[in-house]
Amino acid sequence: MDNQYKPQTRRSLKRKLEQEFEEDKSDRCKAAVVESCRTHQDILRDVRLHVDVLNYCTSFSEADRAGAKHSAQLLSEFAKNEDLVDLIVECGAVPALVKHIQSPTLLTDSDQKPLDYEVEKASAFALGLLAVKPEHQQLVVDAGTLPYLVNLLKIRQNDSDSRGVNGVLRKTADAITNLAHENSAIKTRIRTEGGIPPLVELLEYREVKVQRAAAGALRTLAFKNDENKKEIVECNALPSLVLMLSSEDVTIHYEAVGVIGNLVHSSPNIKKEVLLAGALQPVIGLLSSSCLETQREAALLIGQFAAADSDCKVHIVQRGAVPPLIEMLTSSDVQLKEMSAFALGRLAQDTHNQAGIVQDGGITLLLNLLDSKSGPLQHNSAFSLYGLADNEDNVVDLIRTGVVQKLLEGEFIFQPTKDCVAKTMKRLEEKIHGRTLNHLLYLMRTAAKAVQNQVALALAHLCSPNDRKPIFVDNNGLELLLGLLESKSFKQQQAGSEAMYKLATKGTSLSSVDAAPLSPTPQVYLGEQYVNNPTLSDVTFLVEGKRFYAHRICLLASSDAFRAMFDGGYREREAKDVEIPNIRWDVFVLMMRYIYTGSVTVEIDLAQELLRAADQYLLDDLKRLCEYTIAQDISEENVSLMYELAEAFNATTLREACLLFMLEQFERISAKPWRNRLIHHIIPDLRDFFISSLAKCHDPMREHM
Repeated sequence: MDNQYKPQTRRSLKRKLEQEFEEDKSDRCKAAVVESCRTHQDILRDVRLHVDVLNYCTSFSEADRAGAKHSAQLLSEFAKNEDLVDLIVECGAVPALVKHIQSPTLLTDSDQKPLDYEVEKASAFALGLLAVKPEHQQLVVDAGTLPYLVNLLKIRQNDSDSRGVNGVLRKTADAITNLAHENSAIKTRIRTEGGIPPLVELLEYREVKVQRAAAGALRTLAFKNDENKKEIVECNALPSLVLMLSSEDVTIHYEAVGVIGNLVHSSPNIKKEVLLAGALQPVIGLLSSSCLETQREAALLIGQFAAADSDCKVHIVQRGAVPPLIEMLTSSDVQLKEMSAFALGRLAQDTHNQAGIVQDGGITLLLNLLDSKSGPLQHNSAFSLYGLADNEDNVVDLIRTGVVQKLLEGEFIFQPTKDCVAKTMKRLEEKIHGRTLNHLLYLMRTAAKAVQNQVALALAHLCSPNDRKPIFVDNNGLELLLGLLESKSFKQQQAGSEAMYKLATKGTSLSSVDAAPLSPTPQVYLGEQYVNNPTLSDVTFLVEGKRFYAHRICLLASSDAFRAMFDGGYREREAKDVEIPNIRWDVFVLMMRYIYTGSVTVEIDLAQELLRAADQYLLDDLKRLCEYTIAQDISEENVSLMYELAEAFNATTLREACLLFMLEQFERISAKPWRNRLIHHIIPDLRDFFISSLAKCHDPMREHM
């Protein structure tokens, strides 16, 4: 992540120059203001006039110097209006202004210099304003500006002319800032012209505003330019910059922390030198600055100090960085929160820091930031939580605070954030055992109801399959989830349903439509060739007026219902023709084919009638086949009817499939008018289903089978 957070816009650069210029007018007389009502032709005429004055008033006479100063100032006033900048450039203002930033350095100390440095200051200011537009930066440089600006940086004040010198140094440094802004070629050119050493020297200048301007220029030159960074450090800028970090002047420490941030970015060796120069504690102190921009830069710099290649993460925390960083998370400024979360995320990757961040109240604030609409803020917060989840001592606090539900419910913007969340869930899951699990079970028994619910929800998603029965049957976790399902809050209902579905399917590939076991009971079948075959037939069924030839021995072996019919005291025992009044012919044929072969293809349009017949004649394996087929047709529109069907015919596996479907698709059925009634109705069945299924999963005998 680059320092120079969202590099300054042209407008902000221009505003900065304008404000400083107004502060420093030597005669306190304002230049003429450009009136908005003037026509384009009026303005064009005036610009040309002042360009001509600059071109012709080049001597050192007092009249020429006064005229040049006046024209440079008026061009500056015009240039404050960005819409006029192109016009000013087209009228030849750049070479005219360049003429007036070179003259003082050509004079000897004995020469008289009327309006000492005032012309140069006004000209540098105007050139800086023109360079605010990136398309004019190279034009200004090509006019030969840089050598003269570098020479102006080398002027030193004396007791008699300090005010003029201060002004020209400031405006020269500001002009360099604007020329180099987001222009890598010009940054390099300034270095080759020798501009960095005098700027570094100005960091120790007695005038604070000059220090500030010099630091601003170095900040821009250091941004994404490794050779410039190297030269700034070699010129021994670090001691001065570190001292500036402790300045009470907000503008000074803001620029200083910005320079250091740009020096450190992607430069591990420079980072080490900065730390050796003593920057760590002053930067930590700036986390509590009254300046929002300084706080952002300091937090970002702390994050850079805490990068993976650094061994000072623990030192940062020990020196008091965590409390102000956490306080920043409550700010209304999104960028400040982002920088703070960035720093905390890197600090949280160290084991010794993780518990401390939690103890200082970081969890809840980081969780809240996951709801942000800012992708970088979301990601930095998620990365921080990922680090905190690495420490076993934090797991209980994370879970009771609701981190699992937050991670599950979050709408994350970036794919790396989604990946980070998945890794955090995996990291938490790996720690649900031993004393951590015991602590969570203790909370689930004794804590406030809200905490109990959070723990139960989290454990449903995180616990191992072997721990489900101890948690949810033996320690009442199931009742907590069922209670959420009956809550008046839809959000709690949905959380409970998702948790129970996860609990039911954890460790398996089971889905809501394949819950029915498909293995038939082993037995001997007569075979397909005997289906409705009069050969050796000893009983005939009459179905819808049609005869079906059957064999008692096959029927007796198929179910208790047929054994009772033909081996008991019923009238069918001796009858040759048995009438079947309540089953359609095609359904009856399918049932008999199953009895003779042990298999049959159950089509969805006949599945419910075949289920009814299988239930009537106690054909359990055929029932399960029918339930499987019906289960595949469950939808949010018919699940209520399917559930009633399962109850009517004691179709256990179909009922379980309906339960799983309702848990999995809870949100989709939530708009149905029968939802609340159905939920209330299924609670007992859900309880029985989970108690039974979890007990089976935990059966020690099953583990050895």
